Amino acid sequence: MALTHGLDSGRPRRVPRPLARLAVPLAGRTWREFGHLVLGMPLSVVYFVLSVTALSVGAGLVVTFVGIPVLALGLAMCRGIGTVERARARAFLGVRVGAPDPARAEPGSGLTGAMWALLKSGASWRHLLYALLHMPWAVLAFSLAVTFWSLAWGLATYPLWQWALPVHAGVHGIQLYGDGAHSYVLDSAGELALTALAGVLLLYPAAALVRGLAAVDRAMVRGLLGPSRLATRVVELESDRGVVVDAAAADLRRIERDLHDGAQARLVALAMDLGLAKEKAAEDPDAAARMVEEAHDEVKLALQELRDLARGIHPAILTDRGLDAALSAVASRCAVPVAVSVDLPSRPAAAIEGIAYFTVSELLQNVSKHARATRATVDVWRTGDRLLIQVADDGHGGADPARGTGLAGLAERLDAVDGVLAVHSPDGGPTTVAAELPWRA
Repeated sequence: MALTHGLDSGRPRRVPRPLARLAVPLAGRTWREFGHLVLGMPLSVVYFVLSVTALSVGAGLVVTFVGIPVLALGLAMCRGIGTVERARARAFLGVRVGAPDPARAEPGSGLTGAMWALLKSGASWRHLLYALLHMPWAVLAFSLAVTFWSLAWGLATYPLWQWALPVHAGVHGIQLYGDGAHSYVLDSAGELALTALAGVLLLYPAAALVRGLAAVDRAMVRGLLGPSRLATRVVELESDRGVVVDAAAADLRRIERDLHDGAQARLVALAMDLGLAKEKAAEDPDAAARMVEEAHDEVKLALQELRDLARGIHPAILTDRGLDAALSAVASRCAVPVAVSVDLPSRPAAAIEGIAYFTVSELLQNVSKHARATRATVDVWRTGDRLLIQVADDGHGGADPARGTGLAGLAERLDAVDGVLAVHSPDGGPTTVAAELPWRA
């Protein structure tokens, strides 16, 4: 379904997908992409001339050492070209590509260091490659897009401009055939209508061609003008490391708080009660016995709190018996009936197993607290080298990671280990949350 905004209600209104497809030739995206292809041809010629000149002059003079600064200057110019092309892709193609890391010179190395940094930068050479490769592609894309797009719109609007043909010069319309003695001209009302219909039908393959050519431009911008995959991966790992550190710190604070407010406070009270019982043992044995009995009950509660805390850190049943038994135990504590299905040929890595356990635990807690469901299901299986988890309920829906339901933090934790969390929860339900983790056995 395609979304538009209704002015009457202020809420998104769904437009049937067939109607959205009929409007493709008129869509702003199609015209922006066509404009990108038209503008790309003259710009690419300029880029090509400048980059080839810098490369050939620099390479020719490199034996005199004059070519090195010329090459460095040319690479810096290509980086400027990349800045322009990323901005153009953002404006016309709707694709946002981050700038690659700048070519950093060693501190104190001066102009020489800056030149060598440009020459050693892989991003600089990728920008040069873009300037060289984009010109032939842009010429081809320009020719195809302008030819078919102009032809389609020209035929579709033929009845509107046919009158402008110079009738006094003997031109009554588009001539399909003529040999001096006979000619066939599209000038009758029926022929005008058929020509316009043919143009309208041609608009759809022409629009598809424009979008396909623009998709190639998107790929070139992403592949050659953005950060390298290695640099992107380093940034992701640094971000994931921060998430893991923050999550570990939060867990430690939670454990400290639970110990301080729960078991520790209960044990302090227990020690005081036992001290009073000891004092009363000689003078009032019955009162002392009652106090010891109360202290015994407190010991049981303290032990239960410690067991719950230990289960929250890492349940023993998970270590001993695996995900099937551990998730069944979690499901038994849920407020609604839960059907658990675990189909795993073996056990994954302990860290992944623990993350899967706590993912299901948190999702079932959300079901108990927020979903107002009557039943839920948990399915766990392996596909290739990925561990897949799906938790579904028949509640009222509306779960959204952006609303602070805990799903956003869960998604960050999964992302820290190259996992993925997907939530489908329309208003009115049902809710399905799928998680994907690496197997790493």
